[in-house]
Amino acid sequence: MIDVPDAEPAFRPDLLAVCRWMSEYYVAPPGLVLRAALPAALGTSKRPEPPVKARRMLALARDLPSLIEREKTFARSPQQRALYELVESLGGRASVEQAVATLACSPAVVSGLVKRGLARLELETVARDPFSLRDAPPAQPHDPSAAQRDAIAALIAARAGEVALLHGITGSGKTLVYIELLKHVVQLQRRTAIVLVPEIALTPQAVDRFRAVFGQQVAVLHSGLSDGERYDAWLALRRGERRIAVGARSAVFAPLPDLGAIVVDEEHEASYKQGESPRYHAREVAIVRAREAGAVCVLGSATPSLESWENARTGKYRLLSLPARVGGGALPLVEVVDLRTNTRAAHLTAAERQVRGVLSEPLERALVERLSRGEQSILLLNRRGYASFVQCSACEWVAACPDCSISLTLHRAPERLVCHYCRRQEPATDTCPQCGALTLRQRGLGTQQVEKLLSEQLPTARIARMDVDTTSGKWAHADILDRVGRGEVDVLLGTQMIAKGLDFPNVTLVGVIDADVGINLPDFRASERTFQLLSQVAGRAGRGPKGGLVIIQTRVPTHHAVRCAVTHDYVGFVAEELPGRIDPPYPPTVRLANIVFSGVEEPETVAFALSAGAWFEEALAGTGQGTVRMIGPAPCPVERIKQRWRWHLLLRSTRPGTLTRLARRFLTTFDVPSRGDLRVTFDRDPVVML
Repeated sequence: MIDVPDAEPAFRPDLLAVCRWMSEYYVAPPGLVLRAALPAALGTSKRPEPPVKARRMLALARDLPSLIEREKTFARSPQQRALYELVESLGGRASVEQAVATLACSPAVVSGLVKRGLARLELETVARDPFSLRDAPPAQPHDPSAAQRDAIAALIAARAGEVALLHGITGSGKTLVYIELLKHVVQLQRRTAIVLVPEIALTPQAVDRFRAVFGQQVAVLHSGLSDGERYDAWLALRRGERRIAVGARSAVFAPLPDLGAIVVDEEHEASYKQGESPRYHAREVAIVRAREAGAVCVLGSATPSLESWENARTGKYRLLSLPARVGGGALPLVEVVDLRTNTRAAHLTAAERQVRGVLSEPLERALVERLSRGEQSILLLNRRGYASFVQCSACEWVAACPDCSISLTLHRAPERLVCHYCRRQEPATDTCPQCGALTLRQRGLGTQQVEKLLSEQLPTARIARMDVDTTSGKWAHADILDRVGRGEVDVLLGTQMIAKGLDFPNVTLVGVIDADVGINLPDFRASERTFQLLSQVAGRAGRGPKGGLVIIQTRVPTHHAVRCAVTHDYVGFVAEELPGRIDPPYPPTVRLANIVFSGVEEPETVAFALSAGAWFEEALAGTGQGTVRMIGPAPCPVERIKQRWRWHLLLRSTRPGTLTRLARRFLTTFDVPSRGDLRVTFDRDPVVML
């Protein structure tokens, strides 16, 4: 006999259809797709009983109505009487932990009450919801602007399955539009909704905003929660106890019935792309799920991805615009400091030049002014650690990871060299292991070094650093942002995680320490990401009545990503960026697939990649249509990671179906040699090419 493990199916028909589409489009095994769509407690092959949290409850089993009877019963046990009367005052039922703590009595008192038949012990399942411990701020009254009213009306009237791109400048009130749409969907239509945010760091603020309006109807789903917490949230959504799911990438699979709306906030973010098989993009999955469920899908961003913008331009998506800040507030003034001239003044000493390379005179002066006025500042440097790498001045040796084709980053507290790809750690040294010289120099800035310099230059400033190293704890993100919100932080320094979604009215200055980080990476999206990052972080300034200033430090002030960010000109950036995606063709002009070949031995890996390239050449020659073009094979930009050599080839096509069929044929018929631990990774619509 075949056992049925669940009383009802784990997947509703619309979600099962989405999983089938994912398996086909991303060329991934159906089992992997289904496992990705379930919480970890359910997605294992052995299917253990999901973890359940329970607490012991003490319930009264016998009434003692008269005072005489009560005194007779408890003549020799006053503590039992006190416990009995405490539970009685709490409605006849209370948790054992609460009762024992209140009376400061021993568990033996509880046991005695139970043995005498006066009470009984029961187990009560407790829903694990860590966000219920946070006090949501009260909902703020608001009067939508004309543009917001138009966007809300358009979304409410949208057809089932329709996709809308909400392009609103930073501070234009996109969240208000989301909330008004959800009021209509959840409260009036009695349907359900999903809200996706790109970063776990943004989830607490997002949850606070939606819970302020919708209360306990909101459940949270993201990988920062424990397995039990995610399972409880998943179960509450499935049972209909919660009607809105808020979370990061995986929340797109929330088991909600009668889905009415899906919101993808900051839809351009690369973090919506899954890094392991199935390598899905949550934005694309959200669009398909909305279509299957008959829901409206809203993609929101101040700097939309070029793919979404092109879909809106050609009419595939409906374009909605919020061109002004809420309340008529102005966008912050943006100034550019050219680091090439900032550190070259003849009168500066070597130490002063080093300081000016971190804090230019205009940025330092602006920081001091904000401190004197009791205002707050945000500083962005998208590079963590203390120094990018360590190099010997004598022989030019660089500390590199032996397992990856990358230099080791210097970290402090404790001092160590760390690989940001495989997480290998080595002790830092003062002596060059190659030539023995004592001439090791630290190259490149990291957030730790900037924090140290800030504390020296601004000794009275209260500084908080927010990067991967300071936010490893479960509530670290929320704790730092709560301190900023309470005014306990003067300067918030961090990586890209502070560049989006934050709304602090007292932040009047944003400084970009080095805008060039990432601008020249070997990736066709490098300029787009730089523009998005600069525009997003600039939008954190001036969100209150005090106005704001943004200072961008760069060595390439004429680059179009910098120029257009200075003028908040998204349309101008697109006009300059798109021609570079036409010849040679890259998305949104074509669809792209990246196939990576890896192995522990370099010769076998190279031969493997070349044989795969020959397979594709023969397959493409046989079609005779030229609808798919191959680039490569060639070494990956980062040629070795975690002791594995890496080569790749790219497939480009204007026809998604043709690309899918070719990839499936390759993955099912191409023979992978058994020697050398060789592997093939297929990445559809890649967002990172390194």
